[in-house]
Amino acid sequence: MFNYTTFEESKVEFVEIAPASELPNGERLFVELGDKPVVIFNIAGQFFAIGDVCTHDDGPLGDGILESFNIVCPRHGAEFDIRTGQAVQMPAVVDIPAYPVKVVNGFIQVGLPKE
Repeated sequence: MFNYTTFEESKVEFVEIAPASELPNGERLFVELGDKPVVIFNIAGQFFAIGDVCTHDDGPLGDGILESFNIVCPRHGAEFDIRTGQAVQMPAVVDIPAYPVKVVNGFIQVGLPKE
């Protein structure tokens, strides 16, 4: 599982997504990166990106409610930390992908593992 806290810069390829100004504080942006559905969050000027699939039942996760840094799956209430992808509340027990995010020259970039 790719995780923000374990990535190595040499094994990551950053993909430019959108101007940071298009993702205001408290908002989220849904994108497809290759075959991966990803949701990017802006929380108080910090950007986070996670896979948009709950590991409990493969349902969409990005529309869930944010409680601090946890997203609550809208289907069955599983929770994940958007900073790390860690599953923190049942019924999910498997982490989700979390991707590194940076802003370069005003553009959001998300790091994906090199294949």
